[in-house]
Amino acid sequence: MISTQAWKDARLVWDYHQMHHTAKACSVAVGLGSHDLSVATTAVEAYQAGLVPLIVFTGANSPTTRARFPEGEAVAYQKHALALGVPSDALLVEPNATNTGQNITYSRRLLEGAGVNVSSVLLVSKPYEQRRAYATARKLWSGVEIICASAPMEFPEYVDSIGDGRLVVDMLVGALQRLMIYPQQGFMIEQEVPEDVMAAYQRLCHAGFTSRLVPAEVR
Repeated sequence: MISTQAWKDARLVWDYHQMHHTAKACSVAVGLGSHDLSVATTAVEAYQAGLVPLIVFTGANSPTTRARFPEGEAVAYQKHALALGVPSDALLVEPNATNTGQNITYSRRLLEGAGVNVSSVLLVSKPYEQRRAYATARKLWSGVEIICASAPMEFPEYVDSIGDGRLVVDMLVGALQRLMIYPQQGFMIEQEVPEDVMAAYQRLCHAGFTSRLVPAEVR
């Protein structure tokens, strides 16, 4: 049973993870691989709205996606986009990345190899991964404008889509922890964490929402 306070704290962390960017025309959309096909759908919608002329899907597999997407996350996204009517020449697939840093680095390398001039990127992720994706891209792909996007879902709707409230809160907590520790490891730029968000994070940790934390940080 998740307490009222924990739900309140989780909503606060959820909101912090989203960058609240306004979608705009970009050189390319990059869809970050995951278990969630809404990432691919959001990238397709941007293409169909004329915001991007090209989509890169990036991602291999993780333990949570191997059974669902045996050919890999990026390939599954590509097939989804083709089924939604995107022409094959508007899609590039990067099938090897296994983390966000590799998603960015390998996509950048793929586009450079294809001779695509990139000045701005519509970076498409799960809703609670926006800030992490942004901070990583700003570190590893300097010189381009990063606009974050994801499926327009409110927190309760996302919880319902996953079907496991505790897992969602654990993921929110884990993503926030990484925002705080990864800059020191050179993986992303620093992001200021407001005091109320930090307090919510600490309460959620003490309440036991720790399954997605890096082990050294569990307390």
